Amino acid sequence: MTDPQAKDAARREARARRDAIAARDRSTVSAAVRDRIAELARDGHLPRGAAGGYWPLGSELDARPALLLLKELGHPVGLPVSGPRGTALLFRDWDPQAPMTAGRYGIREPAEGRAILLPSLLLVPLLAFDRSGHRLGYGAGYYDRTLDGLRAGRPGAVVAVGVAFAAQEMPAVPVDGHDERLDWIVTERETLRIHK
Repeated sequence: MTDPQAKDAARREARARRDAIAARDRSTVSAAVRDRIAELARDGHLPRGAAGGYWPLGSELDARPALLLLKELGHPVGLPVSGPRGTALLFRDWDPQAPMTAGRYGIREPAEGRAILLPSLLLVPLLAFDRSGHRLGYGAGYYDRTLDGLRAGRPGAVVAVGVAFAAQEMPAVPVDGHDERLDWIVTERETLRIHK
């Protein structure tokens, strides 16, 4: 097991690095990530079912351009609804024209009553990543539990794509046994396929 203090220190360093990315660069990077997601879809690397994403928090990469593209390609798209800390996420159908509510952490999420989706493709936010497909999250375990649940007994049931700024790469992310690996990592500079 990784030393919790080392993991917390890595989170602080990763957040500072991500926060330092200039606001003027953010929309350019989001567009480049969207275009790389489009290439993955065009080349048949992404499943055809529902796609889950996230509403950006703070300095997170804005995945909404990629989610809108996936919607145009015919994927139902859902955004997460956060339950108690450490539980799996629930995804509700996202319509950019429909009302949103403020969720558990003040993050925008689809309002009650929107259809529940089971994603076969998940765009995952992160603080840092490494080339072996490990990601560093905020420590609440939402995405690890979500991926574990979606993958349980069903290999290949979900494709997890970490979306990030290239500057979020670390040589090695500190990991524990419950940490779920990504299948792909997409930044403005490259698309990495993770071989497990």
